[in-house]
Amino acid sequence: MSKKFSPLRYPNSRIDTDSDYLEIRVVEYQPPGLDTSGESALIGTSTEALQENIENPLGFIFLPIPENIQDSNAVNWGDDSINGIAALGVGAAMKAMKNPNLAKGAVEGAKTFAGGMQDVIQDKGSRDLAASFFASKAVNILGGNTSLDGILARSSGQIVNPNMELLFNGVTLRSFSFTFDLAPRDERESDTIKRMLRIFKQNMQAKKSSDGGNASGLFLRSPNVFQLNYKTGRRNHNFLHKFKPMALLNMAINYTGAGTYATYDDTTPVHMKLDLSFQELNPVYAEDYDSEEGKEGVGF
Repeated sequence: MSKKFSPLRYPNSRIDTDSDYLEIRVVEYQPPGLDTSGESALIGTSTEALQENIENPLGFIFLPIPENIQDSNAVNWGDDSINGIAALGVGAAMKAMKNPNLAKGAVEGAKTFAGGMQDVIQDKGSRDLAASFFASKAVNILGGNTSLDGILARSSGQIVNPNMELLFNGVTLRSFSFTFDLAPRDERESDTIKRMLRIFKQNMQAKKSSDGGNASGLFLRSPNVFQLNYKTGRRNHNFLHKFKPMALLNMAINYTGAGTYATYDDTTPVHMKLDLSFQELNPVYAEDYDSEEGKEGVGF
């Protein structure tokens, strides 16, 4: 069980109703879980599993709005192609797989493919195409290295229409990096910064597991995670983007933020730079904008 801590705020100036700042909640990680009963194909997400812990975090850290705020969204698309003969094969295979009797399905699939090929080879050009297709397969089985398009290009100066299309390939996980200047003005701010750095360090690290009565660390438990929010006073910011729960991937502290080494009498560095790199645990989906509470600002 992770330890709770009192809220930390840098700088220690009062947060007014019109003050903009970054709220960071340190959240005890909760795995998304997996249904192993075989009764459901639905898989939960960390964002869903963490909702209760986000509402009851281990603690809060309040920092100034960093410079160079960026919001980058991306998805993966890629080109793909399939020729007519391959499409016939896909259709035949699908028909075979849909039949509960695999043997009958294979026969039906073969008939479907043969019927499709019969339609394809009604003219000489198509027959030449089909012959080239199967010839290239036969040559490769015998150790050759040729392709259908290679044979066609050499023999007739043409290739099979690849039916190229840009298709959706998948989603991405967003990453965010922040840099904060930390220049404590008094002993209280110095203590706040020291505790804050320690909390970031501790909660981004894995934990040795004592599950099963094994206290020697046979297993490792996931680090804690973070929920970030841009705030104005006590309200969510009316414009800036929102975040999903995130893992802290990298943390770097430059204890000579001004370029030279200088400390106060208590050895606290006069100027430090803190770099934090986060990545969201789950992708952003179109439905997230529909379910967004209040629908403030630009959304995710």
